[in-house]
Amino acid sequence: MTVRDAFDAVPRRLFLPEVIWVRQEDGWAVPLRRGDAPEQWEQACAADDTVITQVDDGAATDRGLWATSSSSAPGLMARMLEELRVVRGSRVLEIGTGTGYNAALLAHLTGADNITTVEIDDGIAAQARQALDQAGYPVEVVTGDGALGHPKNAPYDRVIATAAVHEVPYAWVEQTRPGGLILVPWALTVHPEAPFALLEVREDGTAEGRFVAASGFMTLRAQRVSQEDIRHADEAWAQAGRPEIARHGVTVTPAGQTVWLDSPANPVSYGLTR
Repeated sequence: MTVRDAFDAVPRRLFLPEVIWVRQEDGWAVPLRRGDAPEQWEQACAADDTVITQVDDGAATDRGLWATSSSSAPGLMARMLEELRVVRGSRVLEIGTGTGYNAALLAHLTGADNITTVEIDDGIAAQARQALDQAGYPVEVVTGDGALGHPKNAPYDRVIATAAVHEVPYAWVEQTRPGGLILVPWALTVHPEAPFALLEVREDGTAEGRFVAASGFMTLRAQRVSQEDIRHADEAWAQAGRPEIARHGVTVTPAGQTVWLDSPANPVSYGLTR
């Protein structure tokens, strides 16, 4: 079973809500209702692009500014799933259920009973749970704070976040078996292409790995960063000589984390302003 097989078997359209959001030239996002524009809605489903599914934490009705939930571009999802290297029977914790599409792909690869997915937004979790059940992938959808993981079903062989962080919650390390992998997108505090990192958990309770490739995800709600934070980090990265993504890595321990350049012996602090 390959990642390509999963994408062929699981239609994205089953997981997109009836109302999606389209960004306009003026920066505002406006709703696109399937009933009003079915062809445009279907085109959005079929495109290798991000589809916005919630704006302004659900407060927007006729227009909104900040995308707060989405269905990621399938090409990026495929790259991340390839890096995750799940096999049949792998126990996986997903942080950030969103539409449920990624959880369905994981369930196709490893079995629905092996997938636990956590979503902080009640309404989004309910929609994803319904879509997963209807599509035949009844994974466990937990409504809660993804930063806490879900210890009840631990240990996991893999943890994958579909929300970015600037600090890896240690709970994810604790809930992953030694030798397991954590794949996590990064907020715009290390590199301007918002890469994802792939970490391996060790017997001593630490996790370490390198940044892999550009991604671009919304951050966990508890770890949102300001535009000032992003500007500060970008300036610090530029002053460091604009090092490429793969030169960066991160080490996570019970005491905290260190982002480094080339080697764990060379820590860097592009940092946040707060």
